[in-house]
Amino acid sequence: MDEKTLMAILDAFPFPIVFVDCEHIIRFLNKNARYHYYQERGYRDLIGKSLFDCHLVHSKEQILENVEKFKNHGQESFLSVTVKNQRLYITPVRNEDGELIGYIERFELNQQI
Repeated sequence: MDEKTLMAILDAFPFPIVFVDCEHIIRFLNKNARYHYYQERGYRDLIGKSLFDCHLVHSKEQILENVEKFKNHGQESFLSVTVKNQRLYITPVRNEDGELIGYIERFELNQQI
């Protein structure tokens, strides 16, 4: 699959997706993440910057704790519910050898049952 197709697929998701490497540097924002961080929250040019530049101290602690679990083959983790009633998750991304190469921060609408 070429990069252009992959980007189109990630942009099609109806919620923000942020890929961050193991050094906590933002490497990718899908279309909804760019809107969320750039238009709604007023950040600029986050690609190549630390994820912690746009998170509170409490969020940073949660993320660091979860990334440590990911290093030991931990799975996706729920972080919080946002002010927009979205559930925030952090998901490990591994290469074909199972090594952690980063993580995805993603939002989903908090559906009430």
